[in-house]
Amino acid sequence: MKRKSIPVKIGNVWVGGNHPIVIQSMTNTRTADVEATLQQIKELADAGAEMVRLTVNNEAAAKAVPHIIIKLREDNYSTPIVGDFHFNGHILLTKYPACAKALDKYRINPGNVGRGTKHDANFKAFIDLAIKYDKVVRIGVNWGSLDPELKDSMMEENAKRKRPRNAKDVLLEAIVQSALQSARLAETYGMPKNKIVISAKLSEVQEFIKVNKMVAKQCDYAMHLGLTEAGMGGKGIVASSAALGILLQQGIGDTIRISLTPKPDEKRTKEVEICQLLLQTMGFRHFKPLITSCPGCGRTKSNRFQKLAQEMNFFINERVPVWKKQGLTGFDNCSIAVMGCIVNGPGESKYADIGISFPGDKEKPALPVYIDGKLVRTLGGNFEEIKTKFQNMIEDYIQEKCT
Repeated sequence: MKRKSIPVKIGNVWVGGNHPIVIQSMTNTRTADVEATLQQIKELADAGAEMVRLTVNNEAAAKAVPHIIIKLREDNYSTPIVGDFHFNGHILLTKYPACAKALDKYRINPGNVGRGTKHDANFKAFIDLAIKYDKVVRIGVNWGSLDPELKDSMMEENAKRKRPRNAKDVLLEAIVQSALQSARLAETYGMPKNKIVISAKLSEVQEFIKVNKMVAKQCDYAMHLGLTEAGMGGKGIVASSAALGILLQQGIGDTIRISLTPKPDEKRTKEVEICQLLLQTMGFRHFKPLITSCPGCGRTKSNRFQKLAQEMNFFINERVPVWKKQGLTGFDNCSIAVMGCIVNGPGESKYADIGISFPGDKEKPALPVYIDGKLVRTLGGNFEEIKTKFQNMIEDYIQEKCT
C-alpha cells in the first residue's frame, strides 16, 4: 500500500498522493550556457524525465534561467524546471526576480544556508521568496549538508546518557530531524504543506533505507528518493535499484532520481532509462514494451536469440516515439519474449503477448511464434529474414491491439 502523502503540483506535474511516481533528472551543463543546457533538458525530457533540475550557483546561472525556460516553452516542452540552490539561493532569488518567477520549484538544503541566527534569517528569506512567487520547495538533507549545530547538539545530548547510543545512529537520527524540523519551520513561516517536498539522501544503501523509513513514519510530506553519489555503471545502477526498490515496495517515495556518474561522453539520459526500467519491472508504471529473454546455456546452440533480443530492443526504442505520435495506447504494457531453446522457450513465449522460441541443441530448426498464447506461425530462413518477419509481426500486433 502506498504511503499517504500530501499531493503537490509542480508546474503541470502532480507529485504525491495517489499520483504516479515521478522521474527526475538533472543537467550537468554550465547553466550559464543557455544553448547547451536547453539541449540537455530536451534530451532528458525526450528520454522520459518528468522534471529536470538545474544548478543555480551564481549570477550568470540565475540570469540564464529565464532565457532557458522561455526557449523551452517556445519549443513546446512543458517539463517543470527546478532550481538547485546552495549557500546563496536567497540572495540570487532576491536579486533576479525573473529567475524566481520562471522556475517551477526551488531546491534547498537548509544546512547550507549559514549558522545560528544567520541560518534562520537566510532560510526564512528563501521560504518567503517561495511563498511570494507561489513555488514549491524541496527541503533536503544529506551527509554534506547536515545542520552542524543540530548534529553537535544531538551528539552532546547522547554523550550525557548513561548508555549512549551508537554515534552513527545518532547521526542518522540527526538527518531525519534536520529534514523534518526544517520543513516544519517553513510551515511556521507560512509555507503550505502542499508546497513542500522532503528528501533525505545518503550514499550507503542500508542507511538510506533506514533514514527514509524513519522520515516516512513521522510526516505526510511528499517524498523524493535518491541515493546520492550512487557511482558509475553497474555499481550505481545496482545500489540505487536496491535502495529505491525496497522503499518503493513499501509504498515510500513519490518522486525518484537515480544519480549515476556518467562515463566520459555518455548521455545523461542513462539515469532516466534506469528509472523507467526500475518502475516498470516493479509494476508501478509502464513506458514501453519490455522484452523477456533467456541468458543462454549449454542447450542454446547459437547466439541468434541473443542478437534478436538486442535487435528487438533497438526496434522498440525506435518505434515508441512513432506509436506515441500515432496516438496508440496500451503498447507500453505489451510483453515480448525472445527465447533460446525448448526448456522455457514455448512456455515463456505463450505467456508473453508475442514471443518467439529459437531451437536449442539437437532441436528441429524451426522458430515457433506465439501471439496471445497461441501458436500462429513458424519462422525460418537466415537471421535478417527472421528479424524482419518478427519485427513486422510486432508492428502488426501493436497497430491492431493498441488503437
